Amino acid sequence: MAKVSCLIIDDEPMAQKILQRFVAEVPILELKGVCKNAMEAMDILQTLPVDLLFLDINMPQLSGLDFYKTLPNPPDVIFTTAHPEFAVEGFEVNAVDYLLKPIAFERFLTAVNKIKERQTETKQEALWVKSDKSLHKIPFASIVYIEALGDYVKIYYDETVLLTNETLKCVLERLPGISFLQIHKSYVVNLEKITFISGNQAYCNATALPIGRKYKEEFLEKWKGQ
Repeated sequence: MAKVSCLIIDDEPMAQKILQRFVAEVPILELKGVCKNAMEAMDILQTLPVDLLFLDINMPQLSGLDFYKTLPNPPDVIFTTAHPEFAVEGFEVNAVDYLLKPIAFERFLTAVNKIKERQTETKQEALWVKSDKSLHKIPFASIVYIEALGDYVKIYYDETVLLTNETLKCVLERLPGISFLQIHKSYVVNLEKITFISGNQAYCNATALPIGRKYKEEFLEKWKGQ
């Protein structure tokens, strides 16, 4: 497997040292730099793109979460913080994982393994899901949108609808972030399938999908960049 280039962004020297030690112990990770705030990271990312950020949320001047939302083509991110109340916000931007300080190496390794799973899914260019006791392979490019129904989701693709016993969050974690985005608490859409926007609705041909207020700004930025 190819190396995963990464950047550590944390204003605490001890946290920096722990993450550096953990990264050094995982062969697939390649550390490209250590930053103490978002401004330093921004300078590095302009000239040196990376695959993964280990990003502290609670930092002075600009929080890690707000910084991540400013990135036009954000890499994968694993948030780190001592504040568990930030976890939900972290997953709303499709974070790979959320590590609560003090971080144990075993927990760190679990998060890194999720990166490996994402890389495998991306290389396969398909989403694998179970439905009706069968395993289905759905090419990413064929997916139009995904709708949450409690602990189930409906996947709409190639004029087909597949119901699977998974949460929207679990499915979203396995989709390539560059093409798919959550636009509502119940909907994830393939940005390439959107034909136009009207008011607070995104249209995939004749199908109208609601755009949630808290998702709208990020959605418009990414859709315009397609």
